[in-house]
Amino acid sequence: MLILATRNRKKLAEVVDLLARFKVSGDLVRDVSVFDEGEELARFGPVPEVVEDGETFAANAALKATQTARFLSEQGYEAFVLGEDSGLCVDALKGAPGVFSARYAGTHGDDDANNAKLLTELDGVPAEKRGAGYVSSVAVADAAGGIVLTAEGTCRGRIVTAPRGTGGFGYDPLFEIRELHRTFGELPAAVKRALSHRGRALRAIGPQLAGLVRAAD
Repeated sequence: MLILATRNRKKLAEVVDLLARFKVSGDLVRDVSVFDEGEELARFGPVPEVVEDGETFAANAALKATQTARFLSEQGYEAFVLGEDSGLCVDALKGAPGVFSARYAGTHGDDDANNAKLLTELDGVPAEKRGAGYVSSVAVADAAGGIVLTAEGTCRGRIVTAPRGTGGFGYDPLFEIRELHRTFGELPAAVKRALSHRGRALRAIGPQLAGLVRAAD
């Protein structure tokens, strides 16, 4: 079993899709929200929220993986845990919002507010200076909380002046792939996953991760 240390079901869907190509079936991947619902795993109670106070994406990914794995192990449930931290680094903002991407406007996970703040910060910045990069860091911990796999993926693009498309999540409606002239919000999910930072990070460790998950099942 592989537990994804997130309650973001859209992120879970992306991970399941990406791991399927390595023959890891969706029924072997869960996110921590199952511990809060009426499933068998809920007997352990809610998994504590991880304080993401690392200074890098890699540090936060490792915190999510290790702390969640150790909590589950203490409750008698052993599994590999994948922590992933990702965000947007905008050139004109000296790398902001960076590790604060999910709470850029103050409230964690408020995509609309985060996007609005980003557009305000970039008001008046010309197209040629609106370059940006998505970054995804992945860390996988064993049941004891030891990190066994890490990877990082990046994807370059630019920030458009108004949201386009309804797909994806986070800053996807503002992040345009220059060569395609489409934002992640406009691209089909399969195309986004093929190009995305998260897809690149997971593909880098996919075979090793698949081997661990299947061997432990």
